[in-house]
Amino acid sequence: MRGRQRARWKCRAFTLVEAMLAVAILSLVVAAIYSSWTAILRASKVGLEAAAQAQRSRIALQTLEDALTMAQLSVVNAEYYGFVAQGGEEALLSFVARLPPSFPRSGRFGDLSVRRVIFRVEPGPDNDRVLTLRQHPLVRDLDEDEENHPLILARQVRSLELAFWDLRAGDWVEEWTLTNQLPPLVRVALRMDPPGTRRSGEERVVTRVVAVPSRGVPPQFQVPRVGGPVPGAPGTPGIPQGPGQPPVIPAPTPGGPGPVPGGPPTP
Repeated sequence: MRGRQRARWKCRAFTLVEAMLAVAILSLVVAAIYSSWTAILRASKVGLEAAAQAQRSRIALQTLEDALTMAQLSVVNAEYYGFVAQGGEEALLSFVARLPPSFPRSGRFGDLSVRRVIFRVEPGPDNDRVLTLRQHPLVRDLDEDEENHPLILARQVRSLELAFWDLRAGDWVEEWTLTNQLPPLVRVALRMDPPGTRRSGEERVVTRVVAVPSRGVPPQFQVPRVGGPVPGAPGTPGIPQGPGQPPVIPAPTPGGPGPVPGGPPTP
């Protein structure tokens, strides 16, 4: 009887080899689950970073496109409305635009909607290259805060490639030398490093073609200088009087008051 109980208890026990084998199998299962979980988390992080970078690049190009579509050029005061462009790793794009209130940082400038915008690729605070935006009113210089703290539109930027449509050549050119004219089309290519990489062979390129509607404001439609007539306006010398318009009253002479319409002649 006792021999049978000993045999039954002996069959129910685990040997050391079986216990070690069970522990090894359990460890393999736990390791597989952990590796799968970490791979899922890593893939999710990379996907979120890629989506965030794509969103930032889209916003950056949208900001640049909004500014280009509002670009302005004055024929009379062309020295204040220069269009400067340089592509590459040290890209620079500067021009004057009439910006809407929804444009970034418009609240700092109040009602001064005509401003010069400066897009530049430069070294960033995290040892990478960033696309920045600076702006200032047309008749003022950059203040210290705008110069030292520009708006960062995109990070991990390799370069900003610019191309301009030349109507005379009928092709894209990489350099726009007519600083007193606006190009009809601008092709912008933003090259960025993928998330989590530093200067690797891979890159992400976002390209957009922007039509610049402005062709320069003719002199007859510009605000005249103080004390001067409106150039090309009806009634000015050489321009006939428009139908239904009142007669042009000449300015008073320096020696005394001018004639009053309908009154007695001045002696």
